Amino acid sequence: MRVIASSVRKGNVLEVEGQLYTVISAESFFPGKGTPTTQIDMRRISDGVKTSQRYKTTEQVERAFVEDRDHSYLYQEGDRYIFMNQENYDQVEVPSDVIGDQAIYLIEGMVVQLSMFEGNAVAITLPQRVVLEVVETEPTTKGQTASSSYKPAILSNGARTTVPPHIETGTKIVVMTADGSYVERAKG
Repeated sequence: MRVIASSVRKGNVLEVEGQLYTVISAESFFPGKGTPTTQIDMRRISDGVKTSQRYKTTEQVERAFVEDRDHSYLYQEGDRYIFMNQENYDQVEVPSDVIGDQAIYLIEGMVVQLSMFEGNAVAITLPQRVVLEVVETEPTTKGQTASSSYKPAILSNGARTTVPPHIETGTKIVVMTADGSYVERAKG
């Protein structure tokens, strides 16, 4: 399926010169003068080699047909992650290089979307937000107002982020899985 380069998103699978690539990131640039371009960083599925390509934003690229299916995360076994298909309960093994640095946000039972190509998982899409507990942060100093001065915190999954001054150790917060940034205090 041919699509314009500017519509490509993280997790898409592209076919370039007969090889399949998973998109790691895609960013469009619109300079004041000159041609708008889209920079696509991708990983070749066959051997994990990373590459970058720059396209004109209106240039056509070949998007491979993959099946996106919901799977729930079960557990990690060595460098493989085990998921279960939500429809037929089949278990799928996903190598760690497909999951990459998103692995830190996997929580047992979490429903993710796996992009399947010829029976193999080639990309993963996590929920945009996840609730985690702050396990370590600096205490709030008396008289400190809620200003833009965020403080460092370590979350229950080991990830580091920054939180507003009023967030204390033991507080559950919502973070973005894309970059680990603080969104809000978790409700309930």
